[in-house]
Amino acid sequence: MDAVTFGVLGPVTAGRGGDVLALKGPRHRAVLARLVVARRRVVPVARLVEDLWDVPPPRAVGAVRTFVGDLRRALEPDRPPRAPARLLVTEGPGYVLRAAPDAVDAWRFETAVAQADRLPAAQAPARLQAALAEWRGPAYAEFGGEEWARGERSRLTELRLRAVERRAELLVDLGRAAEAVPDLDAHVAEHPWREEAWRLLALALYRTGRQADALAVLRRARALLAGSLGVDPGPRLRRLEAGILAQDPGLDPPTEPAEAAARLWARATEAYDRTVAAGAHARLESTVGLLADLAVTGGGGLEAAREHRMTAVAAAEETGDAELTARVIGAYDVPANWTRSDDPDLARRIVAAAERTLAALPDDPTADAARCRLLATIALESRGVRSPRGPRAADEAERIARRLDDPALLAFALNGVFMQSCTTAGLAPRRDAIGAELVTLAARHALTGHEVLGHLIRVQARCALADFTTADEHVAAVERLAERYERPLVAVFTGWYRALRQAAAGGPYDRVEAAYRSCAARLDGTGMPGLERGLLPLALLGLRLARGLPADVDPRADWGPYRPWAEPFALLADGRDAAARTALRALPEPPPDLLYEALCCAEAALALELGDRTALERTYERLLPAAGELAGAGSGLLTFGPVDGWLAAIRRALGR
Repeated sequence: MDAVTFGVLGPVTAGRGGDVLALKGPRHRAVLARLVVARRRVVPVARLVEDLWDVPPPRAVGAVRTFVGDLRRALEPDRPPRAPARLLVTEGPGYVLRAAPDAVDAWRFETAVAQADRLPAAQAPARLQAALAEWRGPAYAEFGGEEWARGERSRLTELRLRAVERRAELLVDLGRAAEAVPDLDAHVAEHPWREEAWRLLALALYRTGRQADALAVLRRARALLAGSLGVDPGPRLRRLEAGILAQDPGLDPPTEPAEAAARLWARATEAYDRTVAAGAHARLESTVGLLADLAVTGGGGLEAAREHRMTAVAAAEETGDAELTARVIGAYDVPANWTRSDDPDLARRIVAAAERTLAALPDDPTADAARCRLLATIALESRGVRSPRGPRAADEAERIARRLDDPALLAFALNGVFMQSCTTAGLAPRRDAIGAELVTLAARHALTGHEVLGHLIRVQARCALADFTTADEHVAAVERLAERYERPLVAVFTGWYRALRQAAAGGPYDRVEAAYRSCAARLDGTGMPGLERGLLPLALLGLRLARGLPADVDPRADWGPYRPWAEPFALLADGRDAAARTALRALPEPPPDLLYEALCCAEAALALELGDRTALERTYERLLPAAGELAGAGSGLLTFGPVDGWLAAIRRALGR
């Protein structure tokens, strides 16, 4: 009978004679994968239970034995009853997979890469190509989030990336540069952080007579590393660019095959193991810090920072180093004062990475600062999401930061607390206190970004409390900081503040509308879709409703996330009262952000128009904690008028 083979360079599989064996459920594959990771060493049953379940069920040990029994039947179907297993063996306190050295694709891959080091240079590329062909996807693909697989995945991934680059280098040195170009082009697109790959691609293009393309590649590398990320290209890239521009004869294709390439590669990988890895980790951390600096420039800088942030986090996770990953995630401490995400999908991915890293951190006081930054990140990236996790993470981050007495850490944590301070109406005083502490803390410790944030938070909070005198003082202070430290996004918020101020003061309708439209036009290109989408039509709706005018909703406008509150008005205008009533009853509770009260008022206006007592009572209870405030003005951008006026109108409609 053919031997059983195993695949882990992609989804976990087992096969015999070209046929895939049925391994039943995901936990069966997890047991098999965990045994492959152990590399012919015993894995105790207790460890398997710990690795398979976050919270083991009461009969977890029995379940593991059942999984092992099922796997044995699949792997050795012809084994006689009661005959000892030969492949998946019980040994001591656990189990071991006695797979042959060539039975696992990952083991074959490693062997082939090692063999390529010893082959003549002319033969090594083919051996490496055969080795790389073993890969069918990410290693241990379906177990990427499991702690027990993380280190092995990282090691195999790094070995694969080195093998791709080694094969390319050999081809270039052998005078076969054209063969290297397609794979290198795909390689740099997938792994843009690897400067050696950029260098090899440019050199390969130059040696095939494509000088202009080679320089274009180097410009792409510079644009990524320097232009977008703020990291200077390394010396090898700079020397290559200078050599190409000078048409250095030393860059010409070799006249004879370079037999020494394999030995040079072996020495290079040894050097990498000794020194480069640590440097790459440091560069990864510094890159995220530079992304954070880039984000505050607004526009293209903010978009570029978002675009590359997850790439850096993924690169850190690939190392299998939880503390490094925590530092990379937590280094992006960009102060944020808008409580709706610009990229919800990215935010969910960042939160997921932070949660994985949080679980992987050692339970040690030395990791508390990293833990605090991860929790603050979860709180920040969970903005506008109604879940208990965000507020809990914010509270825990604040407690840790205060205990550690670290000003920068506390400022970051307070930003997370602010993001989670919109869960109900009427929390403007709490946000005002957060802003006041941030201003004092940041000014004392030269944390300029968080000082700007503190003033903007106080502007928002004082607007909600109709205290425009104090709000004016904070606007003046934040504009001085913005001018001194070049923070262009501040003008977006102070411009909207002045339009809101006109609206709240009862300025002429046409003038206020023009001010809002002017502010909306300046939002274009700021890189803040979470703020921009739907804001203008919502501001104009609030302006009309606050002045007792018909809603006059244009359903063709870009209402963004506020469309559910706009569509019932359009249905009413079309005389479709029943459909409007159905839409009103289907409205969710507004998200926990700075426009919570504004959307409650939009719902109240609909309920008043339709005489829907259920919706009126619901909206009254939601708005009541904000009595005495200006609805929506806590955004610092727009208002639906005094909350007290809406509460009085609801009471009259309910006959109270």
